[in-house]
Amino acid sequence: MNVAYLDCYSGISGDMVLGALVDAGCELGEIEAELRRLPIAGWNISSQKVSRHGLAATHVVVEYSENHHHRSLTTILKLIEGAKLSARVTQRATHIFRKLGESEARVHNVPIEKVHFHEVGAVDAIIDIVGASVGFEILGIEAFSCSPLNVGGGRVSTQHGILPVPAPATADLLRGVPTYSTGIQRELVTPTGAAIITTLASQYGTQPAMTTQNIGYGAGTADLTEQSNVLRILIGERLTQESDDFSEETVVVLEANLDDMSPQIYGYFAQCAFDAGALDIFSTSVLMKKNRPGQLITVLCMPAVADQLTALLFRETTTLGVRRSNVKGQTLQREVVDVETSFGTVRMKVGRLNGRTLNAAPEYEDCRLIAASRGVPLKEVLAEATSQFQRNGGVAKIDAD
Repeated sequence: MNVAYLDCYSGISGDMVLGALVDAGCELGEIEAELRRLPIAGWNISSQKVSRHGLAATHVVVEYSENHHHRSLTTILKLIEGAKLSARVTQRATHIFRKLGESEARVHNVPIEKVHFHEVGAVDAIIDIVGASVGFEILGIEAFSCSPLNVGGGRVSTQHGILPVPAPATADLLRGVPTYSTGIQRELVTPTGAAIITTLASQYGTQPAMTTQNIGYGAGTADLTEQSNVLRILIGERLTQESDDFSEETVVVLEANLDDMSPQIYGYFAQCAFDAGALDIFSTSVLMKKNRPGQLITVLCMPAVADQLTALLFRETTTLGVRRSNVKGQTLQREVVDVETSFGTVRMKVGRLNGRTLNAAPEYEDCRLIAASRGVPLKEVLAEATSQFQRNGGVAKIDAD
């Protein structure tokens, strides 16, 4: 299986992804030929070799004459569908924009049908996302892994005014993803970059076992003083063991015992912890000294954000001490496939071992949106998605090009 590992030590953006793909050997002309299928005129795409802190990288630039940036999610999805691209390219680009739409809807508290994209509705963002999907297909990439993401810091100017970094939509997209900041006062992860990687990546952490065949460096627009502003992509064959087809990574377990904290505070803390990069949070009832009922708070996270989450535990809860331990976590190989139901397309999260499907679950947000828009019970959408997946033999239903 061809896999890609994205090293986001200087963040990720749409143009950095395109630049990395071109630098890794994907011909820009091939990408452009597919992009010209989009019913959008007045744009040009080019690439050039640049140096970022002495490191050679490829910078892809999209120029366009469009004056307005505002497009609804429905409009963008129709543009993609009308391009008649390959099934997988269409699916990936559609899923990325849907994820963006869901995030914008949550951030602005509006129905997803009423979401209008500003910056990410512009031609260059559409080209970046669809072009990245085309490049992944050309290079035959089937699975994606990602390092913890350096999000940067400071403030960023947007259509909504001056906002903190990471921007609200970016922060929402990165829920449950390991992130950190080295203090660079710049937006390093853009909403477009966050949507691409969180839609496609099945695991985060160190580079998986793989035989690297191609390496690409995609340059960001800025030339940072602190470090090279590039995204590195490594592409190659995944190495699998004969008997065990699961991945292993080190995760940090943070624990604190509490017997004097309001449950209202726990709910707030849990949301803050997820926003800060926690992988999972749960509470267990315990009996503490003096026979007081209490709760054991457990936080799972990647090593890169353990200190930040420890500080959050001290700041937001009543604990006076936090236990920390490193454990080995093993996960099934995961992927996302589409199933077609009578209600619409639903993504299924699939866990496999040695090619055999062990677990499969419909994507809750897909089912929730369908249930709300069509006025049908959520349980019916969940049940039909599961049934169709099993009927298809546990594989994606993808039409031939």
